[in-house]
Amino acid sequence: MDATDERNPNRDESERDPAFAEEQHRLQTTLRQVRAMLGRLEGIPRQFTDDPSEPQTADEVAQQAVELLREEQMDALRRAASEPYFGRIDIQDMDSVDVVPYYIGKRGIEDSATGDRLVLDWRAPLASVFYSFSGQGLARYEAPDGVLEVDVHRKRNLAIRGGQLQRVVDSYVKGRENLNVTDEFLLYRLTENKDNRLRDIVSTIQAEQDRIIRADRNLAIVIQGVAGSGKTTVALHRIAYLLYQHKDRMRTDRMVIFAPNAMFVDYISEVLPELGVGGIRQTTFAKWALERLGFRVVLDDAADRMETWFSVHRQSRADALFAQVRGQGALAFAEDMERQLADLERGLVPEGPFEPWDGAVLDEETIRRWFFEEYRHYPLAKRRERVLARVKRWMETAYRDVKAEDRGGAKKKSSGARYRAYAKRWPELDAYAVYRQLVSGPAKPKSRGGRPVVQPEDLAPLVYLHTRLFGVDGTETFDHVVIDEAQDFSPLQLAVLRMYCPSDSFTILGDLSQSIHAYQGISRWEEFLEQFPDGVGQFFRLDVSYRSTMEIIEFANEVIRPFEQFTQAVPVFRSGEPVAVVSCAAADRTTRMVEMVRDLVDGADTVAVLTRTQAEAGPVHAALVAAGMPAHQITAGQERYEGGISVLPVYLAKGLEFDAVVLVDVDAAHYDRSPLSAKLLYVGCTRALHRLAVLTNDNPSPLLAEAGARERTEVV
Repeated sequence: MDATDERNPNRDESERDPAFAEEQHRLQTTLRQVRAMLGRLEGIPRQFTDDPSEPQTADEVAQQAVELLREEQMDALRRAASEPYFGRIDIQDMDSVDVVPYYIGKRGIEDSATGDRLVLDWRAPLASVFYSFSGQGLARYEAPDGVLEVDVHRKRNLAIRGGQLQRVVDSYVKGRENLNVTDEFLLYRLTENKDNRLRDIVSTIQAEQDRIIRADRNLAIVIQGVAGSGKTTVALHRIAYLLYQHKDRMRTDRMVIFAPNAMFVDYISEVLPELGVGGIRQTTFAKWALERLGFRVVLDDAADRMETWFSVHRQSRADALFAQVRGQGALAFAEDMERQLADLERGLVPEGPFEPWDGAVLDEETIRRWFFEEYRHYPLAKRRERVLARVKRWMETAYRDVKAEDRGGAKKKSSGARYRAYAKRWPELDAYAVYRQLVSGPAKPKSRGGRPVVQPEDLAPLVYLHTRLFGVDGTETFDHVVIDEAQDFSPLQLAVLRMYCPSDSFTILGDLSQSIHAYQGISRWEEFLEQFPDGVGQFFRLDVSYRSTMEIIEFANEVIRPFEQFTQAVPVFRSGEPVAVVSCAAADRTTRMVEMVRDLVDGADTVAVLTRTQAEAGPVHAALVAAGMPAHQITAGQERYEGGISVLPVYLAKGLEFDAVVLVDVDAAHYDRSPLSAKLLYVGCTRALHRLAVLTNDNPSPLLAEAGARERTEVV
């Protein structure tokens, strides 16, 4: 192989395909320019100290900002050296005869030496044509000067990995209609294996996803998206888009993503950095709420309660246990809290005047006027604080008038003692104390380290009360809020977050068919949409599933088909192996499960073994380890997903995806014909991208009656 061959490992393909050769040449030219730009930036010496103990002048602070910008530029160029762009669109403006090719990438790149634009940022207005153009007529896009029309001559998809061109697909060429290859590139990307992180979809964003991403920043977007519809990645891309379009109005440190658990936060953590966005907080509602409450309460371990809810054998106990949870998450409970606060407000000012010493009187009427009129716009705790401060100022002013005659300091001493006694007559304002008067519970609640122990459903009411008592500091507000797996959020949780996002700029996403935490979530999206003013809330549907093969989606749809309230997914035309429904005797169950995992590991980077409960996951994990398989067990509260072979209860798998999945114990004892069992089984099935295996016994789940009959069934 000569030097030319080493530089171009795809030389044979280039010679056969002129388009490939053209793009190969363009790629090499772009990479040379990127490397040159990177070299120039890396050659600039650092101009400021990293020692935080060293005082910095104004010039040094400015230089540090310049240095941080240079670091961001170098990071963008290093990433571009691997994949500078993913698409090309050839456009002719209406007032021009020239057809201009634009290359579209995750970040815009402009040659600092020549000023030439090498790559157009995918978030730029013109780049929207790449996603929205349907192949018919003129394309329209929203530019700063208004809506413009352009004539599209070519739309080309490009796959570049590690600086190497791997695939070129023309999805549209003017004059050659109905190429029918748009889905070819999408399917090519969908067949790739997954690792332990969610990845961006910027090269394959579909038109219906793009409309959501580019929606107005002042809207509260609610997305009903079936499993695998890309709703999470759409929400993350929407954040990147909003920051690009509104960089002067929205800041990364004023945005937040609420994920269902800590492990999911880790799972999605790489998407935004890949899109050139850093500094976005990704957290859970529980963690955020505890911070708002100043960690004055401790969250109880909810693992046992979750096991109770998800165990088919303990549903009667679960129904009773969670009867009040849904009530505490309803907006009606906020009305109860408001009545409680109104009662507290009416009785807050102590009866009688304040007398710091005999003969000095501040009458009750004046104090009440301060509290109920002059400071009425402040939250209760701030009003209490301000009125007491004003009482103290009045006392100090009054003392100046008598200071000369108070030679022994008796009045001074009396004023201090009487003020402290008067302040104690004002009730202390504490969210937990107010909350305890509203909810039934043990006379002596649990405590840990001197702090009350609360349940997850207590957090939203507690933050609501805390906020009404103390208000919202300007540094605590958000420019935009993303709520993932929102079907498991209560209406009150959203109401609380609206108190911290005055712009009502939200992206709320979920799937009612996956509402496995029904005791705390919602049953219809109107419970969220109705909270927003008219014209602010906007509803979108994503019914196409891009994650799983047709066989897997059709199998999962059969599981929930008997339940009319669930939305069935529409699969893309990506065929794979039939779902394997395997029945075996109880004595052979572990051996057969291990064999199924061995079979699926071949050709898969990530495999999940899903049980009904956490208690059942332990023995399954032990069996795999005993068989010499490097499996790891995922438990509630875990913060990292490692990939490879994972064993976990199905309810913890929601939001994740794996190359292959084994569902164990899908029998009548574990999955009855209840809506909860159907949703859990649906969630488990739709975690699989390429292969799905279901292990049952001679008494299979009734949910498999139709679904299993249509697939490959094996009896052992």
